[in-house]
Amino acid sequence: MRSFDFQPIGIIHSCYTEKFGIPRQPGLVMAASATLELYAPYDCPEALAELQGFSHVWVVFVFHQTVRGEWKPTVRPPRLGGNQHVGVFASRSPFRPNPIGMSAVMLEDIQCHNGHCQLILRGSDLLDGTPVLDIKPYLPYADALPGARGGFATQPPENGMTVVFGELASIQCAAWERAQYPGLRQLVEQVLQADPRPAYRIGREDKQSFGLRLYDIDVKWVVHGNRTEVTTLLPHKNEK
Repeated sequence: MRSFDFQPIGIIHSCYTEKFGIPRQPGLVMAASATLELYAPYDCPEALAELQGFSHVWVVFVFHQTVRGEWKPTVRPPRLGGNQHVGVFASRSPFRPNPIGMSAVMLEDIQCHNGHCQLILRGSDLLDGTPVLDIKPYLPYADALPGARGGFATQPPENGMTVVFGELASIQCAAWERAQYPGLRQLVEQVLQADPRPAYRIGREDKQSFGLRLYDIDVKWVVHGNRTEVTTLLPHKNEK
């Protein structure tokens, strides 16, 4: 059997600095921006000529933080509550024979300085540090198929959570926005509206506090039915 060895053409710099909290598909959190830094020699303007005319691109990437173990033919998608098995090839799970993913994301801008270029993306579901293998333009006439069937995922997931900020969280978020991260509140709201808790906890009224990291900020929240209250946004502390 023939094997192949691929080298990354670039790397993703993203607001998602840990896996927990990343939306399960691209386009669900449009407040999320990312930068695709291209490596030399792929960062030249010639390689990106005419790409600006496309509103979206396909990013082909590696699930670099997926724990590789023995290959299994079935997975349990969060869409089905995490308790029903489907074939791995009927899912977009990162646990695949080859840890390769693809995301259709908005191409917001192409920035070139001194002959070196990077792509600014929006609505991505890509972890910070993700290696990128390829970029392809999204073609609406070929890639958007209105009559296609969606199997067990015919509709986008419902964002049924109402997100509110406590008084302290509001003050902290405003400070972060002024200092470094404009639009942070909208990003937090959109991420939490999708209820990133494990599938088996969705629909529960949890008494415990939950947390995730965006950029270098630890976001804490509590759930009351269909209402999520953000409690704090504090600088991330590395655990030794």
